[in-house]
Amino acid sequence: MEEKRERIKNLTEQLNQASEAYYGGKEEVISNYEWDAMFDELAALEYETGYILPDSPTQNTGFEEAENGEKEEHEFPALSLAKTKQIGQLQEWAGEYPVWLSWKLDGLTLVLTYDGGKLTKILTRGNGTVGTNITFLKSALKGFPLTVSYQGHMVVRGEAAISYTDFEMINDMLEDGDEKYANPRNLASGTLNLDDPAKVKERHVTFHAFTLVYLEEEIISWGERMQFLEDHGFTVVDREKLNARELPEAVERWTKRVENGKMDIPVDGLVLCYDDTDFASSGSVTGHHATRAGYAFKWQDEAVDTRLSYIEWSCAVSAISPVAVFEPVQIEGTTVSRASLCNLSEIERLGLGKECTLSVIKANKIIPKCIAVKDARGTVEIPKTCPVCHAPTKVCESAGSGTKTLHCTNPDCTAKNVKKFTRFVSKWGMDIDGLSIQTILKFINAGYIHEFADIYHLYRHFDTISQMEGFGEKSVENMNKSIEKSRKVSGANFIYALCIPLIGTDAGKRLVNSIGFDAFLQRLENGEGFEDIDGIGAERSSSMHQWYADEKNRQALKNLLQELDIEHTKPKNAPEGLCTGLNFVITGDVHYFKNRDEFKAYVESQGGRVTGSVSKKTDYLVNNDVESASSKNRKAKELGVPVISEDTFVDKFVRQEMEG
Repeated sequence: MEEKRERIKNLTEQLNQASEAYYGGKEEVISNYEWDAMFDELAALEYETGYILPDSPTQNTGFEEAENGEKEEHEFPALSLAKTKQIGQLQEWAGEYPVWLSWKLDGLTLVLTYDGGKLTKILTRGNGTVGTNITFLKSALKGFPLTVSYQGHMVVRGEAAISYTDFEMINDMLEDGDEKYANPRNLASGTLNLDDPAKVKERHVTFHAFTLVYLEEEIISWGERMQFLEDHGFTVVDREKLNARELPEAVERWTKRVENGKMDIPVDGLVLCYDDTDFASSGSVTGHHATRAGYAFKWQDEAVDTRLSYIEWSCAVSAISPVAVFEPVQIEGTTVSRASLCNLSEIERLGLGKECTLSVIKANKIIPKCIAVKDARGTVEIPKTCPVCHAPTKVCESAGSGTKTLHCTNPDCTAKNVKKFTRFVSKWGMDIDGLSIQTILKFINAGYIHEFADIYHLYRHFDTISQMEGFGEKSVENMNKSIEKSRKVSGANFIYALCIPLIGTDAGKRLVNSIGFDAFLQRLENGEGFEDIDGIGAERSSSMHQWYADEKNRQALKNLLQELDIEHTKPKNAPEGLCTGLNFVITGDVHYFKNRDEFKAYVESQGGRVTGSVSKKTDYLVNNDVESASSKNRKAKELGVPVISEDTFVDKFVRQEMEG
């Protein structure tokens, strides 16, 4: 008995440490697979012995997700759901009642409160009773409206998540000093701990409503409540109404959606809830969950053993990351041969050897992950030089978590400058489809790309690329078409693609429209300034010449010009229109135009100018919330600048043009 009590203490301590890291956006301590196995063992021991510690994870909902912000008590406790891996238990729970099946998203639970048609509060789930107020991030998150037509008191609960696509992009683009995140949920948690809303917004955290907790109007049906949220502008989880008999087929069908790679949003299971919300709320509370609030279904992870072939070292912006390459195995219907090891600490935690057997799963049915090592022999060799530029490497240890990562010491390493390549191929630059951050990094690590012009020589490697994982003849063919199409480009887009500091799309347009592309090149060569061009100024002019003074940049430009056909080499006359001579600042959401870029393009087509900040030169600030207390609105009022809505702009500058 004493031995079992000691095991309960050890399991409780390990699980709580893992949960603290999991909910706090820190380095992952153990995998979900390992956590579930330990949790099940703990629950079984507690049931057998009756010995339950006060801080047992079977009795608590988790740890506080956000470290910053004031703590507040939830109006309605955010309890955990009971979990099962058996479909039969789902059917038994459903009984004769109509139920809804939806995703169990792998993110952070947030609770939104609305009063008088406005969002008044955002709380993290916290420990289920007390959460952290992060309302200051309301404009940095997506998936919910800031205002609704409903004027009563309303409470909405949902999951804040980051897609796999954004996770891979953000993880690869993190600056030096930041640690890579183990998964999208880990990244979302770390993101909501940031103090800067602008940085949070860059990471595309999206709120997915999964229940309407409270509404002053009487809506009993859970399905109708979700439709109410969708009608009011919320991003809502996918859902399907069914009965107990239909559950096995539905669970299998939903699971295949994940296995077939059709889910970009991270999910770690399914959720079942009753359509009758009155019945659902009438259950008791056991431990840390309500018995009728919902039932979570988690997949049984299939672990497969395979032999390690070698460790591949992949260089990115922030670190050189190890990847386990092993003998191909079938896991849940797909062939897997690679799994990221994240960092040096993960290699140590697993006890990886130069030769060993790996136990591999597909975490959340998506990401291959090594969960255990057997028969390890020898020591993993840490590269002394960077795999891309061959400069010396160094091991860094995080002061906070102690995580060890490997870094290239060369600040000019091509892999560290991948941001420049992503800007080069972006739609505002050369507009080349098929070259994502991950693809560019793969080509950099393979030695195919060292400078921009190398993109136009990728055809030399197409035979090899078509054999790479994730590629094929069709994808290579499409990539080639996009690259060839980009050879003809406007001067403004090309200038932006060069990644000259301080020179964005607006500056590129001003340069080309004022003096033409040929004159732009001549001035660079002759050392002539650009201060005479409206909107450029001495600082931008100096930046262009400093950039051109670097021999590497001059050679890169020369090599590119041999590959491309630059359009618009002559200056264009400034357009004449209803906005001629007027300066606008556009802020907030728009509805008449598709987005602010389209709005800006229209203003410029009518001879106007759009800037990012309000000044004495501003003629109009366009903001659909004209009474907003935002800094731009306050600045405009101080300077006497008219604040107009988008509708007013349309009446004044669009319809007048159409009628004219």
